[in-house]
Amino acid sequence: MLSHSPAQTRELGRQLAQSLIPGDVLLLYGDLGAGKSELTRGIAEGLGVSGPVTSPSFTILNVYDDGRIPLYHFDWYRLESAEELYEMGMDEYLGGDGVAVVEWPTQCPEAIPETHLAIHLTPVGEAEREISCSPMGEFRCITFD
Repeated sequence: MLSHSPAQTRELGRQLAQSLIPGDVLLLYGDLGAGKSELTRGIAEGLGVSGPVTSPSFTILNVYDDGRIPLYHFDWYRLESAEELYEMGMDEYLGGDGVAVVEWPTQCPEAIPETHLAIHLTPVGEAEREISCSPMGEFRCITFD
């Protein structure tokens, strides 16, 4: 699908959130500025998160637990190793009682669960983004406009 603006990318995230259930893991692929954080903001809004959603670039994980189900927002960009994730209890968050959204999953491929939804965001213009979703492993098919 094609998003024509950051606002439309957030709207797609809100729509996607309606189909999410506890234990879902979403991996966001895309270069810097591709719209990963905008999509995550929309997912958070769709889950009912009330506060601002910021990228966890330095903290690795932001937890939002005021929505209908918890949102665990990871940014693996600055990870040195998978050990850092395991030390912070990542296994409690991925596939746990909430939805985990991971930006920069390629930084730690050994920590990627077999079952997840891979979402690729590709800039095709200044504000336009091509967004594609691929269920991996046993992840169910999700459709949204």
